[in-house]
Amino acid sequence: MSARTHTRPHPAPRGGVDTRLPWWALALPVLAFVALLTLVLDPSDAHAAAGEPALTHLVERAQQLIAR
Repeated sequence: MSARTHTRPHPAPRGGVDTRLPWWALALPVLAFVALLTLVLDPSDAHAAAGEPALTHLVERAQQLIAR
């Protein structure tokens, strides 16, 4: 008695579908993750808008985290 073999269906045609993501589709979740991570690591920095720009503070914080 021989075993039955199943044929695989043909793969779906590509049809020119673009599967690439725009740059912001990865950048925004990464930025949100880093912001939340900084709040978890040091909640004392979670105060309202201060005198320095938020982007400068974020870059400095990222440099501190990388240096550890």
